[in-house]
Amino acid sequence: MMRPLSIPTPDPLNPHALPNRRDMIKTTLAAGAAAALASSLPTDLFAAAADEADKQSVLAQVPKLHDETIKRLQDWIALPSIAAEDRNFPQGPEFMAKLAREAGFSNVEIIPTSGKPGVFGLLDSGAPTSLGIYFMYDVKQFDPAEWSSPPLEGRIVDHAGLGKVIVGRGAVNQKGPEAAFLGALHAFKAAGKKLPVNLVLVCEGEEEIGSPHFPEIVRNPKVMPHLKKCVGIFLPNASQDADGGVTISLGAKGVVELELVSTGEKWGRGPKHDVHSSLEAQVDSPTWHLVQALNSLVGADGHTPAVEGFFDKAKPLTPAQLKMVQDAARIRSEETSKKSLGVEHWVHDQNWLDSLVSLESKPTINIEGLVAGYTGPGGKTILPHRAVAKIDMRLVPDMTALGTLQLLKDHLAKHGFGDIEVNMSGGYDPTQTDPTSKLIQTQVGTYKKLGLDPQLWPRNAGSWPGFVFTSPPLSIAAGHFGLGHGTGAHAPNEYYLIDSTNPKVQGIDGASKSFVEYLYALA
Repeated sequence: MMRPLSIPTPDPLNPHALPNRRDMIKTTLAAGAAAALASSLPTDLFAAAADEADKQSVLAQVPKLHDETIKRLQDWIALPSIAAEDRNFPQGPEFMAKLAREAGFSNVEIIPTSGKPGVFGLLDSGAPTSLGIYFMYDVKQFDPAEWSSPPLEGRIVDHAGLGKVIVGRGAVNQKGPEAAFLGALHAFKAAGKKLPVNLVLVCEGEEEIGSPHFPEIVRNPKVMPHLKKCVGIFLPNASQDADGGVTISLGAKGVVELELVSTGEKWGRGPKHDVHSSLEAQVDSPTWHLVQALNSLVGADGHTPAVEGFFDKAKPLTPAQLKMVQDAARIRSEETSKKSLGVEHWVHDQNWLDSLVSLESKPTINIEGLVAGYTGPGGKTILPHRAVAKIDMRLVPDMTALGTLQLLKDHLAKHGFGDIEVNMSGGYDPTQTDPTSKLIQTQVGTYKKLGLDPQLWPRNAGSWPGFVFTSPPLSIAAGHFGLGHGTGAHAPNEYYLIDSTNPKVQGIDGASKSFVEYLYALA
């Protein structure tokens, strides 16, 4: 703000004594110079200084709210929403809506779908920029017998080389990073500061079964108009590896999740109910029938998809994407990756670089589970009448979920397995975002400001329903962001880093602060 011109006034102790003329001239010239300087400075500098002061005030609140943020995460872990088991509905979405309201969102609504409901909310700070936030409130199934501590307890334990971590189902996928983001919003409230951007929150409870009804949430007439105003949308993520490096994924593979079911009833051969295994000599086996069908899906190497037309629409990596993988291969530790995965060889005994290229460029057909007959202790000599395989197929651009599903069905019919039921439970297309988009470039800039050198990565080999945002009618940028570390998604002893002993890797407070930085940078 420009200061008013200073006019010389009499000495209040001697009203008849005015300043001499030379002093008056000096004062007038100085005031004029100050006014000229102020008028020449961009208004943005004053706004930036105010924003920086506000940001520092918000950042100062994060460590003060540490215990509150941990408690919020533990309470959330204790309430698992599992769509595949129909577990904790409507409690799950109701708790998600409560978290959103407490963080400052208004107009929070539970959005019904043909499946599990979603949650929608707005945080309007009157800013010129709007940003979408994607949350999932559901988690994967778990077997407590496989865990070192109860998976719903959210126990905080020491982890060698990292610090203190919280162990629990959903700890890193995705409740930990999402709780860190909520912690950032609570820091704004505690500091009494408005957010520098407006937020549009969309949440789903079916991500872990392939998001079959998520498009209904996004395309809801109450939701879509607000998303159309957004510069992009992101999923809070723990993007750091155990050494502190950070990766920015520019997309994700698509996925098709399905069951293949072989039964004596549908096949017209084999028994219609379980029979004694001695009858294998004279009765066909639906289980072997399924095994043969599965074997036809891959080549002689037991790995490469053999479904006709499977690779026809698979787009190869661009030269720029290939360079990203080459750069990563030089920086990332192959030994660390093998150790964390518990493997000694890459498929086809590929070298490190070629294995990463395959990871990014190849679509896959995977057997998640295979069940038939008796699997308890000891033996039970039966010939099962029913066998089930859980399958997922990962897709790269320009493959589509429905198109790939049809290729699989056509293949089974062509090879004599048309009787096998194909039940798709969920899935969606791949997603890709332009690295030059404001959303991604701001991520790069924010990480660099925080002293990190982020690696651009063509796409996540896993999947999330970002295609709903990057495809028409929205066609906005979508990605992941956030400091912090964790691993074990879908596995026992999943964890998220709370207090780090490595200054290069951020715990939950550092993650919350990274979100504060990102919101200001986007503004």
